[in-house]
Amino acid sequence: MSRHDFQIPVTFKHRVCFTRDAFGAGNPLLGEILAEGGGRRVLVAVEESVAKAWPELTRQIETYFADLGFDWRGLQVLPGGEAVKRDDALVRRIWESIDRQHIDRHSYLLVIGGGAFLDAVGYAAATAHRGVRLVRFPTTTLSQDDSGVGVKCAINGFGKKNWIGAFAVPFAVINDFAFLHSQDEETRRAGLIEAVKVSLVKDGAFFEWIEKRVDELAALVPDALEECVEQSALLHARHIAQGGDPFETGSSRPLDFGHWAAHKLEQLSGFALSHAHAVAIGAALDTLYSARCGLLRESVAERVIDVISGLKLPLWHPALDLRDASGRRRVHEGLEEFREHLGGELTVLLLREAGIGQDVHALDEGLVDSCLDSLRERQALLDAAKPLPKA
Repeated sequence: MSRHDFQIPVTFKHRVCFTRDAFGAGNPLLGEILAEGGGRRVLVAVEESVAKAWPELTRQIETYFADLGFDWRGLQVLPGGEAVKRDDALVRRIWESIDRQHIDRHSYLLVIGGGAFLDAVGYAAATAHRGVRLVRFPTTTLSQDDSGVGVKCAINGFGKKNWIGAFAVPFAVINDFAFLHSQDEETRRAGLIEAVKVSLVKDGAFFEWIEKRVDELAALVPDALEECVEQSALLHARHIAQGGDPFETGSSRPLDFGHWAAHKLEQLSGFALSHAHAVAIGAALDTLYSARCGLLRESVAERVIDVISGLKLPLWHPALDLRDASGRRRVHEGLEEFREHLGGELTVLLLREAGIGQDVHALDEGLVDSCLDSLRERQALLDAAKPLPKA
């Protein structure tokens, strides 16, 4: 019997747009994007925290679609945050709404919220009818500069981050900078770690840009914040669309720099630690390890750690000292979980230079422990130098 390998390349459009006041009168962007698809029904899901921050948002959205003449199927305000990824409760609510409102593959589901909310609603959209058209409106720094522009949608399972999910290219991603400034200061600032991460693995010049403006970014100067978010989002989107492995069939994951420890640390903290703070610690760890194993100059590692701490992000969390019965730090379990999640050979990206990475296939546990001890000491010094709160 003869074998025939019939291979046709499949292309997809990954559309990431930047605007301000997307639902404002006179802003044509969303209407133009939806008109391309030809569908008319629209259902909207808004994260509760966003609705509270923007009391007029519901009215604005309803007015916007009334003027466009779409078949309006309603707006739901739903709970968000990391808690919605712990089970499939929110996913099922979205499925029920999609079914009740007859949202088909030619209809639109708009989702407005932070990364965890986008993940859960996106997973529901990807699996209802095997995929309805999803338009994402990321609202947090972290989702606008990283997760919201990706093609992953997932919830947690078996105590592990993003274990249940799918890869589904959204119909469009619209980064509305008006939402960006509605967050509290800590959330706005913390999400910049993903911009630092992508600069370290993809663009050394961008890292230098961040380094020069770290004080402005820490102070959340609007122009600097918006430019940082836009540059980061574009780097993430270009890697996904042009990096050769958009659906992660291989074992190399450059955009997961620092994440093997971050995902395990989130789990060890009972998901009390935010993803942004966990990634800050994970990126500091892998940067320091890169230097101590001889790949990266110590001076570059110091610059990276200075940027992370300059953004008022942590280098340490007590859960890193949790140990099993043998005395081994439990964070080391994250390497095998990381390998299993990706499949194939363990592949961890380390740094050779800011903007240049190198895949390795093993980490020395003793050296990791030494790096963790150093980060604990570094954090203690930073904490001691903080001014005492006013009485």
